[in-house]
Amino acid sequence: QVQLLETGGGLVQAGDSLRLSCAASGLTYSRYTMGWFRQAPGKERQFVAVLSSYDSSTYYADSVKGRFTISRDNGKNTVYLQMNSLKPEDTAVYYCAVGQPTYYNGNYGRPGAYSNWGQGTQVTVSS
Repeated sequence: QVQLLETGGGLVQAGDSLRLSCAASGLTYSRYTMGWFRQAPGKERQFVAVLSSYDSSTYYADSVKGRFTISRDNGKNTVYLQMNSLKPEDTAVYYCAVGQPTYYNGNYGRPGAYSNWGQGTQVTVSS
């Protein structure tokens, strides 16, 4: 069965960078849409970025455009989220997930379009 493991989180200062990794077992990333979401305390899970398997298109939340980049390394079966110019409001637990068969580009921002969520990795950005 599919298992995802997020790593790379930590405590950083505003303006710093982090690269999150999502390693998979039980699937090949090149065949699946992969998304990143985040959830801050008391808030709903929020879309961050996605890399579509259909056309390799990427979509980003407005709050992270120009700062975050999603990518993948098929040889390592790993998807990444490069996070630059971090802000305190980026503080959250970050999750990766696999697009369901019902995924299409029009619903990329909906958590319900994804499954096999990892355990998450904590990102804390101090001011």
